Amino acid sequence: MNADKVLDAKGLACPMPIVKTRKEMKTMNTGEILEVQATDKGALKDFQAWAKSSGHELLGTNESDDVLTFHIQKG
Repeated sequence: MNADKVLDAKGLACPMPIVKTRKEMKTMNTGEILEVQATDKGALKDFQAWAKSSGHELLGTNESDDVLTFHIQKG
C-alpha cells in the first residue's frame, strides 16, 4: 500500500504513538494515507479504537519482525 507519509513511532510507549499520529494527521489532507510503524504491542487496540473515534479509517495492519505497521486514511 502506498502511503503519502510515514511516521516512525518505534520504541515509543503508549500513548505516544497515538499522540504523534494525531499530530501528523493534522498536517495531512482528507483521503491521504499515513503509514505508522510502532513496536508497542498495545498500539494494535489503541489504533483500532482511535481511528474509529476520530473519523479516520484504519485500512490495514501488518506485523513483521516485532514492528506493527498501520495504514490510516484521513477522514
